[in-house]
Order: sequence, then structure tokens, then C-alpha cells
Amino acid sequence: MTQNELTEIIIKLKDKGLTLAFAESCTAGMLASEFVKGKGSSDVLKGSLVVYQPEAKKKLLGVKQETLDLYTAESQQVTNEMVMGLKKALNADISIATTGLAGEGASESSEKPVGTMFVSVLYDGKAEEFREVFKGNSLAIRKELTDYIFEKLKGILEEHYDR
Repeated sequence: MTQNELTEIIIKLKDKGLTLAFAESCTAGMLASEFVKGKGSSDVLKGSLVVYQPEAKKKLLGVKQETLDLYTAESQQVTNEMVMGLKKALNADISIATTGLAGEGASESSEKPVGTMFVSVLYDGKAEEFREVFKGNSLAIRKELTDYIFEKLKGILEEHYDR
């Protein structure tokens, strides 16, 4: 997403008095790093927690060990617990959590191939879940996911806050 497009999202957030926070696993800080390229990001971005390993997900966001054991760290269930923990930790108006398989060696399977990404968005008393599969190398997958999340955020702002 371009700097101008990000700035438009930031202006919408600011105009509505909304704050934003990220919980990032597979993106490893890329969401926050890209978001701050937009002008005025410091007015709306509360923070971003990079929780790459399961231990960090548990300690910082309250993800349950049972959930990790049952569904793996790269799952919608874990992402849902991440977004709830993020809401508690930073209390942003819009909380976004993501995890997934950007490379081999994790919980990939035929049903969940490398490139499978999970996103949870919590806003205005609502929660939305997204699951997408992206192609390419690890960097390309993470970049696609980052742009995908910004597009989802833009859509949520237009659909739920532009009234």
C-alpha cells in the first residue's frame, strides 16, 4: 500500500477518534513498520506487539497452552486469543492480530499449506476472522498479508465508521 493510501486510512481513523493496535506473529513487526510510513500514524497507532514464538503469545497476550496444543500456533483459534489479549493489553478501538505460515517447518499440512495466514480484527464490539493463502517466498507472503490487512482495515472503516 502506498504512503498516500496509508495516510488516507490514518486520516479516517483520526477523524473518527479511533486508535489502532497490532499483535504480529508471522509479520514480525512489518505491519507497524509499514503503517508508520503514513503521515500522522503517531496520532492513532497505540502499538504493536511482536509475538513470534508461542511463549511470547502466552506471556504477553494470554494465549492458552491448550489452544496451542490443540490447534497449533498458526491457527485461527490462536489468532482469536491473540486479538483478545491485545485488546486487554493496549485497549485500542481497533485491534488486529495475525499469525500464519510464511515458510516451511511449522504446522503446514495439505489443509494448511505454507502461505496460509490468519487474521482477527476486533472493533466496535465485533470480531471478524480471515483466512487466506498467499504464494511466494516468505518476504512476498508477509508483504501480501500486510497489504491485505490494510485493505481489510480500509473496508472496515468505510463499512462501519463512514456513516
